[in-house]
Amino acid sequence: MSPIAATAITGFGLVMDSSNTFSTSTLVNGKVYASDYTDPTPVYMTTAISDMETAYTTANGQTTPDATELNSGDIGGMTLAPGLYKWSTGVTIPTDVTLNAMGNTEAVWVFQIAGTLVTSPSTHVILTNGTQSKNVFWVVADQTTLGTGSVFSGNILDQTAIVFDDGAALNGRALAQTAVTLIGNTVDSTNVQAPLAVAPPTVSSAETNADGTLIMVTFSKAMNSPAGNVENFTYQLNNDGNNLAFDTAVLNGTSKIYLTTSGTSIASGDVVNVSYVAGTVTATDGGVLANFDRAVTNNVPADPAMVALQQPWILEQPGISRF
Repeated sequence: MSPIAATAITGFGLVMDSSNTFSTSTLVNGKVYASDYTDPTPVYMTTAISDMETAYTTANGQTTPDATELNSGDIGGMTLAPGLYKWSTGVTIPTDVTLNAMGNTEAVWVFQIAGTLVTSPSTHVILTNGTQSKNVFWVVADQTTLGTGSVFSGNILDQTAIVFDDGAALNGRALAQTAVTLIGNTVDSTNVQAPLAVAPPTVSSAETNADGTLIMVTFSKAMNSPAGNVENFTYQLNNDGNNLAFDTAVLNGTSKIYLTTSGTSIASGDVVNVSYVAGTVTATDGGVLANFDRAVTNNVPADPAMVALQQPWILEQPGISRF
């Protein structure tokens, strides 16, 4: 705390260290510092406060936002890409909001908020696909209020005050230029990095067997069993718009799924497509199979009798030359 004295830190049961440069508390995993502790703590506190104010000014001074007044300040339910966001009013988070780094672990978010920042009870700021909490900055001119039981992520740089309602948690830092109010809260300044999303498996090839009773789909990754997803695969013949069902879908080897055709088998010369929609098939590494529509190589051979009928025949007679 600075420039105010340690007496302003209430409810922590502070125990002064023998050095008189810091105190401890059973509620704090670390050390507590105040400006009236023994040197060099006051100097460190002055520097820390100056750095905090500089951070606020620098972040709030960034220009050329990627979005202004986004959804009138209600960002609940949104998934936000990295960038600079700016509001001339307050921001509310009534439902979960997701920050997606899209695989870039160095991606940065800066939220410039001229009014208040308020999260509803039990809401979450969700980090995905490589997002790091240390790279998220909430720059708030008015008060920040984190709702009861909510989980927030990022660094809050507040020019006014930060209020944690009962049970609210923060993955990041809470830096206010007046006061931070805590009520049974958890603040973890350890950087949190969301795991990178696993790339989905893709279709490498698709072909029929010689009997036209099977479509064999090969994927780019080892696959899990497609059990329970047979209805999510269909096939179509000659682009007639009629989606046909499969009887079975089974894993063959590690990266092939065999799909058994139902009552309508595939004939020689048929144009065949296989599709997959809205299923739960995954690769062994957790990658989720996306919807696809794929042309199928038709390996059904032509009927020999039909081939013979289609061949040109020339009657050869003695004395008649064929050219």
